[in-house]
Amino acid sequence: MATYKEIQSWVKQNFGYVPETCWIAHVKEMTGLPVAKAPNRKGKERLKPCPPEKVNSIRAAFRHFDM
Repeated sequence: MATYKEIQSWVKQNFGYVPETCWIAHVKEMTGLPVAKAPNRKGKERLKPCPPEKVNSIRAAFRHFDM
């Protein structure tokens, strides 16, 4: 499984922006991939969910890395 840094780098090279780690975690949850609980997370709700227009590019990174 790819690291968040690898995903961020791939998305930047292919889509021109660096996704926030919280966006990657949110898309991982949405696609059923395992996500560790962040030590700084408060409660169950996401404070910064992934914007809908960024989801497809992050999913493309998951496919690229065979996740």
